[in-house]
Amino acid sequence: MKPAGGRLEDWLDYQQRTHPSAIALGLERVRAVWHRLGAPRPAPLVITVGGTNGKGSTVALLEAMLRAAGRRVGSYTSPHLLHYTERIRIDGVPVDEARVVGAFERIEAARGAGDAAIALTYFEFGTLAALVLFAEAGLDVAVLEVGLGGRLDAVNLIDADAAIVTTVDLDHQDWLGDDRDSIGREKAGIFRAGRPAIVGESDPPHGLLEAAAATGADLRRAGRDFSMRRAGDGWRWSAGDAHVDLPPLALAAPCQPANAGAALAALHALRDRLGWPAGAWAEGAAQASAAARLQRFGDAVELIVDVAHNPQAAAVVGAWLRDSAGAGRTLAVYGALADKDVAGVAAPLRGLIERWHLAGLDRHSPRGLTGPALAAIVGTADARVHADPADALAAAFGEARPGDRILAFGSFFVAAAALQYAQSAGLAPR
Repeated sequence: MKPAGGRLEDWLDYQQRTHPSAIALGLERVRAVWHRLGAPRPAPLVITVGGTNGKGSTVALLEAMLRAAGRRVGSYTSPHLLHYTERIRIDGVPVDEARVVGAFERIEAARGAGDAAIALTYFEFGTLAALVLFAEAGLDVAVLEVGLGGRLDAVNLIDADAAIVTTVDLDHQDWLGDDRDSIGREKAGIFRAGRPAIVGESDPPHGLLEAAAATGADLRRAGRDFSMRRAGDGWRWSAGDAHVDLPPLALAAPCQPANAGAALAALHALRDRLGWPAGAWAEGAAQASAAARLQRFGDAVELIVDVAHNPQAAAVVGAWLRDSAGAGRTLAVYGALADKDVAGVAAPLRGLIERWHLAGLDRHSPRGLTGPALAAIVGTADARVHADPADALAAAFGEARPGDRILAFGSFFVAAAALQYAQSAGLAPR
């Protein structure tokens, strides 16, 4: 039964009960409801961002660069960390709960009633809400992050004016395939014939390129059609005779220049409609931030929060840890869902972590691994097992000495708990 009142929490609980599966890829159901809503287009100009890793950071970079150029921007991302409304932002500000509930009420009416009602997943409700709210907001540009895959993701309802695939690696194999070629083909589903298709890595899988060619998209590849190179303490992005000189980025991970390069490639491809204010692009890129992407807090003991949850992302975190090593120890708080490659995540961090505090997530998700199950896969004698992320964080800080750092990473559940810990402990951002 649908919520009688206007509380966002009640609507979110209801949505999780209206479809038998948390994930149900396919566009037929959500497209039918979208058409009943009037097929709202979120903005005159739409950029869609997909990929295995780097999607959220690339959205943040695009949002910051476009806003620095004076554009009114809507950004849709998932999942959220602390508050659901983080998913739907207009000019960097989350939409208020009442407006989200109003959109949900309209979507519920459009679904129909009784046995004829069209089932929607939690993610599909949220995607439609973003499209409805953006369409009413008078935006110049909407930036949409793909939830899972690309071809069959609800975000792919919208024909993007430019689309980015940041990286392709193994993740969500149960839905996308067991190799990079298969996953790449799914992610290439966001490309459109004759429209810019940005590939953010220089060595993409053949499956991605093959699928992009089949769509007739205007393919633009990192290392071939555009480049990002060191220039002093910053970066120079180049494509033909166009370039942007960037200062050091606030986003710290080694992968972030590549994400910025892909974002700039999309803006360059759309320059006939956006202009080419290189100074604004540089200003925005330098200021862009994204929560839980090597986000740092504290002083005597540093807390580092990251959502790395697959081997590719863990390798990036490992490279950053090596490059920024200090005199103290590195302790880890880690939790994972059962469909993640835990052994592959742990491998690039071995030798960099002095103590693992492993957090069970079975209280947070039916897919969450228990602490003992996680320990059996991580397989290190230096591990301590905890019931949940809050307990693991408390134990890690209880053990830490001045000069140590604590890396809280893995699932968004761990990152959210770490951000809550930082708030409650009054840890200042670094």
